[in-house]
Order: sequence, then C-alpha cells, then structure tokens
Amino acid sequence: MKGNEQSSRESRLGKREKRKKTNIILNSLIALVVLLIIVVSAKIFFGGNNDEELQAEEQTASENEIKENEKNTDKQASDSEQEKEEEIEKAKEDEEKAAEKEEDEEAEDESKEEDEKVVTEGGSSPDVEKTIENPAWKPVGTSQSGEHTAVYDQNAVDWQEMLQAISYATEVDQSNMTVWFLGNNGPNKSVGTISTKDQSEKYRVYIDWVDGQGWKPVKVEVLNEIN
Repeated sequence: MKGNEQSSRESRLGKREKRKKTNIILNSLIALVVLLIIVVSAKIFFGGNNDEELQAEEQTASENEIKENEKNTDKQASDSEQEKEEEIEKAKEDEEKAAEKEEDEEAEDESKEEDEKVVTEGGSSPDVEKTIENPAWKPVGTSQSGEHTAVYDQNAVDWQEMLQAISYATEVDQSNMTVWFLGNNGPNKSVGTISTKDQSEKYRVYIDWVDGQGWKPVKVEVLNEIN
C-alpha cells in the first residue's frame, strides 16, 4: 500500500512540475509577444515622428536655401546696378575731364594768340583805324579736296568757309555779321569787309588759302567807317 501511495504521489508531483514548466514557457512567450508589440508600436510611433521631423527639417533647409539664393540674387543685382552707376559716373568724369582739357587748350591757344598779336595804328587807307596781324592764326579747315579755286557764291561751300575764317579772325559770330564785300585779292587770296549788325564793329579781313587746310586769316584792319 505504501508503495502505491508513494508512486501516486510522485506521479502527481511530476504532473505539477510539468504544468509549472508549461506555464513558465507560456508566460515567457506571452511576455515576449507583449514585448514585441511594444517594440513595434514604439518603432511605428517614434519612427513616424522622426519622418515628420525629418520632412520638417528638409523643408526648413529648402526654404533657407531659397532665401539664401534670393539674397545672393538680390546682392548680385545690387552689385551689378552699382557697377553700372560707377561706370556711368566714371564716363561722366572722363567727359568732364576731356571738356576741361579742351577748354584749357583753347584758353591756352587764345592766350598764345593774344600774346603774338601785333597791333599797329592806321593801315592801307584813311578809313583804317588800326591793323592787326597774328602769326598764331591757323587755317580753319575745309571739306574741299583737289585743286582749289575760290568761289564767290553765297551758296558755295567755299564762301561759307571764307566767312568762317573771317569770323575766327574778328571774333564776330556769323549770326551777327553783315557782309559788305567779299571778293578776290589775288591767286588763292580773298578780302572781305564786314561789320556787326549794329555796325559798332567794322573790319576788313585778308585771308589766304592753304591747300588741304582751308582759309587762314593773315591781316585784319579795324575800320572807322564802311565805304
């Protein structure tokens, strides 16, 4: 009897141990499944947030890059505009310097002409108050070419160039000039009598032709009357 009871007891204990092991295994599996669920959920949750954060960061970086490009474009446009303004300003300065240089040269030429001017009382006739000669006078230039023959026609280029030489020598502008006489004074030589329109100034001017350079004043007589 005692052997049977002991055998029965050992059988029950074996079953308990077996159930206990089975429960441990099941509980372990359940815990593992729960842990896997937690891990997957966390990955989904936090991974989704990371994607959103990454997208937000990428969008912010893109916006910053666009803004930086706009700044660079604006700066380049501003620099280009500034360069243009500087070029325009430099061109103006160069023009002003060139104009000043030309004025200085003209003033120097006028001063030189004034220094070399020779004035004598009287002249070739009683109506001459004084005579002016100036070695610094130059030919006034010409648009004519080839062999030259003086042309005393008011519509001719030669006539206009003769008046230009007379205006140059007397400093009487052609718009304020009355021409009393303009004619031949020998081969390639002419003489003209002019006055201002109010006749406050009266002159007889002798001019010579210089080939390729035009008419050149050689003598000016200041008149006291027009004959």
